[in-house]
Amino acid sequence: ARRDYTDAEVAAAVQSISDPARFEQAQRVVEANAPALQRILNQALNEANWYDAAHQAQILDAAGKADVDERLDAVHRLLSEETRVAMLVGVAVGFELAHELMDKEDT
Repeated sequence: ARRDYTDAEVAAAVQSISDPARFEQAQRVVEANAPALQRILNQALNEANWYDAAHQAQILDAAGKADVDERLDAVHRLLSEETRVAMLVGVAVGFELAHELMDKEDT
């Protein structure tokens, strides 16, 4: 059964997976399953309406800045935000995948 994790447990787990060897193994697993994971990530972003009209307006606003420096700054901020959101969704997918694998081990 699932349970809530304490902040200390999560911090210890994050520390543990920061070992480069552990991360390399996780990277191999993700790369081997990239197409399926990409579909899940795209589905999650689409269901959250990430690519809706407001997002399109932000793109147009960033690209339409007359001053080159302002335009580059706006595009950089938009890309940074998109990256953060995609990474957070990816972490959530990974978290659920881990639970799914753990649930299979328990049965």
